[in-house]
Amino acid sequence: MRSDARENRARIVAVARELFADRGLEVPMATVARRAGVGVATLYRRFPTKGSLVTEAFIEQFAVCVSVVDDALSDPDPWRGFCTVISQVCEMQAQDRGFAAAFTAELPDGHIDERTRALRGFAELVQRAKDSGRLRADFAMDDLTLVLMANRGLSAAPAELAPAASRRLVAYLLEAFRAGSNTSLPPPVPLSLDQVLLRR
Repeated sequence: MRSDARENRARIVAVARELFADRGLEVPMATVARRAGVGVATLYRRFPTKGSLVTEAFIEQFAVCVSVVDDALSDPDPWRGFCTVISQVCEMQAQDRGFAAAFTAELPDGHIDERTRALRGFAELVQRAKDSGRLRADFAMDDLTLVLMANRGLSAAPAELAPAASRRLVAYLLEAFRAGSNTSLPPPVPLSLDQVLLRR
């Protein structure tokens, strides 16, 4: 790739990341191209689909998510590891409106499917936390999507308040997830992570 082509590509990715973080994934490709100072045809030559651009824009954030899960799995206290994953993922989501793409975008060919590994790791962490008697037995993997959908609603809050609001919401949720509550809940709702991206 020529140096000017590399620069164009890097600028497109940087602009897309900024726009997606600020406005969400509904930003049109034409807006990304205009802000990056390239033609729409140039953008589509580099990124044939919006999904490929979203993936490239958030690949670093996704890697951070994977490392958060890996670190939590190495924590000898599975409840603390579980709380850490929920807290850190929600904090990242509150700071970046396009963050959910890191969980839902398909990785391009040539990349290990780290999303699957991260979700399997989180499922293992959930089971460990249940086995330790600290996480309520009826927590389901679908509840992770429920958490992300609820936390995504905070994108309507002013940017400077969203992280603090997210921390408070997560504190409430973690108390609800703690074992020992006699409150019976409705059954889990089958929710796909892809639904985190749906418009409110």
